[in-house]
Amino acid sequence: QVQLVESGGGSVQAGGSLRLSCVASGSIFNFNAMGWYRQAPGKQRELVAGIISGDRTNYADSVKGRFTISRGNAKNTVYLQMNSLKPEDTAVYYCNAPVGALNYWGQGTQVTVSS
Repeated sequence: QVQLVESGGGSVQAGGSLRLSCVASGSIFNFNAMGWYRQAPGKQRELVAGIISGDRTNYADSVKGRFTISRGNAKNTVYLQMNSLKPEDTAVYYCNAPVGALNYWGQGTQVTVSS
């Protein structure tokens, strides 16, 4: 059993910053890959950023240059630093950890950006 717990969401004005954190616990302690997804009302869930083996990263075009994904020293943590936030970044953000054929998800954390 694996649990992912996100924190750090909140409400900010456009141009502000937030840092999301995700900690995994349970039977798996080291994840080769972790990522962040988001889902806005009425829209499909989309990949925001992913990180593999601690240093290979990929980002959605809409967040490149503004968001940074990183891993903690322990392989069960992942962070998302979000700068220059825009109203269109408003969504529920989910932590994700794929393990083989399984996908583990957190419960989500709300990010609201006002103009």
